[in-house]
Amino acid sequence: MASIGQSFPRVDARGKVTGEAAYSGDLSMHGMLYAKILFAERPHARVLSVNTGKAEGAPGVIAIYTSKDVPVNEYGLQIPDQPVLCGPGSPKPGTDIVRFVGDQVAVVIAQNEAAAQAALKLIEVEYEDLPIVSDPIEAMKPDAPRVHPELGDSNICVHYKIRKGDVEAGFAQADIIVEGEYRTPAQEHAYLQPEAGLSYMDDEGRVTIACGGQWTHADRDSIAHALNLPVERIRVIYPAIGGAFGGREDLSVQIVIALATWKLQRPVKIIWSRRESIIGHAKRHPAILRAKWGATRDGKLVAAQNEIIADGGAYMYTSNKVLGNSAITCTGPYFIPNVKADIYGVYTDNIPGAAFRGFGAPQALFMAEGQMNKLAERLGMDPVEFRLKNALRDGLTLDVGTPLPGPVSVPQVIEAAAKKFGWVAVNKSPTRARRPNHLARGIGFAAGFKNIGFSFGYQENCWAKVEIHGNAEIEKVIVHHAGAEVGQGAHTVMAQMAAETLGVSARLVTILTPDTATQGNSGSVSASRMTFMAGNAIKGAAEAALKKWRAEEHPAIAEYKYLAPKTTHFDEETGYSTPNFSYAYSAQAVEVEVDTETGQVRLVRVTSADDVGKAINPMLVEGQIEGAVVQAQGYAITEEFKTKDGRVLTDQLSTYLLPTILDIPEKVESVIVEVAEPNGPWGARGLGELPFLPLVPAIAAAIHDATGVWINEFPFTPERVLRALGKIS
Repeated sequence: MASIGQSFPRVDARGKVTGEAAYSGDLSMHGMLYAKILFAERPHARVLSVNTGKAEGAPGVIAIYTSKDVPVNEYGLQIPDQPVLCGPGSPKPGTDIVRFVGDQVAVVIAQNEAAAQAALKLIEVEYEDLPIVSDPIEAMKPDAPRVHPELGDSNICVHYKIRKGDVEAGFAQADIIVEGEYRTPAQEHAYLQPEAGLSYMDDEGRVTIACGGQWTHADRDSIAHALNLPVERIRVIYPAIGGAFGGREDLSVQIVIALATWKLQRPVKIIWSRRESIIGHAKRHPAILRAKWGATRDGKLVAAQNEIIADGGAYMYTSNKVLGNSAITCTGPYFIPNVKADIYGVYTDNIPGAAFRGFGAPQALFMAEGQMNKLAERLGMDPVEFRLKNALRDGLTLDVGTPLPGPVSVPQVIEAAAKKFGWVAVNKSPTRARRPNHLARGIGFAAGFKNIGFSFGYQENCWAKVEIHGNAEIEKVIVHHAGAEVGQGAHTVMAQMAAETLGVSARLVTILTPDTATQGNSGSVSASRMTFMAGNAIKGAAEAALKKWRAEEHPAIAEYKYLAPKTTHFDEETGYSTPNFSYAYSAQAVEVEVDTETGQVRLVRVTSADDVGKAINPMLVEGQIEGAVVQAQGYAITEEFKTKDGRVLTDQLSTYLLPTILDIPEKVESVIVEVAEPNGPWGARGLGELPFLPLVPAIAAAIHDATGVWINEFPFTPERVLRALGKIS
C-alpha cells in the first residue's frame, strides 16, 4: 500500500479547522495563576535596584520574582550569555545589565492577568543608562562601548574566513569586474500564535512546561540549567504550535513560568501580547554585504571577494550557526575558483538576531544573485545562460574548497524554472501593450541552495520509536518522535513514512505529541532537516519493529537512532571543510509590475523550481513553496522593521506590514524537481527553507528590468523605489 508520493490529508487538519486543537494559549488548569513580565524597554542600562514592595501588596498578587530568585541566572542556545532576569543579586558578572529593550527584569504572578498587568506598573526600577551601540559597523571599532565586556575586548562575536585559491590572480584574469554594497533588513517572524505557555507539577513531581518550541530536549536542558535542577525534574511538552520559522528555537517565557511553578508548586500561565512578542523575541539578522566579483568575457566566473557584517544584536542565540551558513552560500550555487570572504557577527544593543527561514542564506544570496545579474548585464548575456555556465555540478568545489555531496542539481532547477516560466521564449520583459505608461513590467531570475540538517562537525542524529499493535494483522501503529509540528506538515509525512515502511495505510498510524518524559532526542525542527532525519529514524525503527512482528512478537516495539554522515568544522584561517552532508537547490523566475508614479511594486507571477529529492507528500510540498514565496514577498516588499537607537518603532502589526490575501501574487507555479538524495529516506532531501531563498534577488532583477535601476537595499517600499527612480530625494 503506497503512501510515499501521495497527497495524504494532514493528520492535524480537522482539529485545527474545527478549533479542537489546543494551542499553548488555550490550556488551563484548576488553581492556575497568571504571569506577566516586566520588560526593560531600554536598549542598554545597568539595573541598580528593583523595588517590588508596592507591587507585592497589590490586589491579587501572589509573588514577584527578580534576578536574585533565579538559581543560575543564564541561558542561551549556543552560549549562556543572556540573563533570565536582569538585575542585581546574581553571582554571574553582567547579569545586572539590560542589553536590548526586550530583556526581562521581573515576573509578576497573580490570581488573574489583569492583576498581574496592574502590578507591573508598581514595580520601581532604578537604571543607570549606558552608551547605546546600535550600528554594527560602529560596534566593530576598537573604541566602541562593549556590549559584553565580560566576554572579551571586542563586540565581534563571530568571524569566519574563506580563503580559496588566489583571489588577486583571479581578478587579474577578469575582463569584467562588478562591485556592490547590499543591505538586508531585520524580519519579524510574525507567527499567528504569540508566545504562550502553561507550567505545572505533573504526577511524578516534575516541573512541566507546555509551550510551543522547536526542540523539546534543548528547551528542557536550558530550563534545568537555569533552575539548577536535574534534567529529569523538567518535562517539556509541545501542544499545537501556531508557526515557528526559526523564531521558537530560542526561549521566551519557558524559564520564568517554570521558576514560578517550581517555587509555588502551582500551575502558571502566560500569554504575550503582539507587542511583547515583537520586542521580546529575536529577528532575522540585518546585514551589510560588500562584494567584488570578476568574470571573463566568455562568461566564466574567476574571482569573488565578499564581506558580510551581520547585526547579531544583544546575545549570541544562533548567530554563529546562521553566519556559518552565510559563509557557505555567499558565492551562490556557482563554481568560483578564487574566493576571499570575511563574515562577521557583531554584538549590538538591538534585538538579537536569530534563526529565521533560510538561516543566513537569504542575506548572502541577495548579494550573490545581485552580483550574478549585474555581471550578466555587463557581459550582455542572458542571466539564465550565465547561471548555467557557472552552476555547481558534481565534483565542483564550494567556496570552502570541497565538493558538494552529489548529485548536485543546480542546472536542473535552473532549467526547470526557466522552462515553466517561459523564459527562453520571452527572454526580455513581457509586452507592455495596453498598459498605462506608468505601469512598467519586468522579469527577473535567481537561484539558491542550502544545507539540509545540522553541520560544521556536529554529529547529526535523530531518535524514533515505533509500536505495532494487532493480532493476525497490523491494526494500529504508534510512532514516538519528538519532532515538532509547527504547521509544516511534519507529523503527516512521519505517518506516511511509517506506513510505507510497514506496508499499511497511513490512517492506522498515530504520531504522539512531543514530550521529553516519554521520547528520546529527535533534534530541532530547523535546518530543513525533519523529513530527512525523522524519515531515516522512523524507517529504521519501523523496520526493526516489523522484524519483531514477523517473529510473532505482539506488540512489536523497537527504537532506532539515525546518525547522519559526518561533517567537519571550518578551518579557522581558510574555511576549508566538509560542512554539510546534504544540500537542496532552488531557482525562481518572477514577473513584477512597478508603478513609477507611486513606487508601488506588485508581484504578479512566480515560478519556483525546487529539488526536494522525493516529494513524500506533493500537496504539502506545494503548500510549503507557496507559503515560502509569500513570506519572502513580505520580506522583499512590505515588511520594514524600523528601530532607532535600539528602540523598536514598528512594534505592532499596524506598523509592520505583512502581506495579506490582496497582496499575494496572481500566480505561483510550483515545479517539483526530484533528484534523489542517496542518504535521504526514499531519496528525500528537505524543503522548508528552500523556496524562500531566491525570491528577493529575483524581484530586484525584475524591478531593474522594468525600470532600469538597481536597488541594493530592501524592502522595496514605494519610498525606496521612488528615490531610486530620482523622483524624491
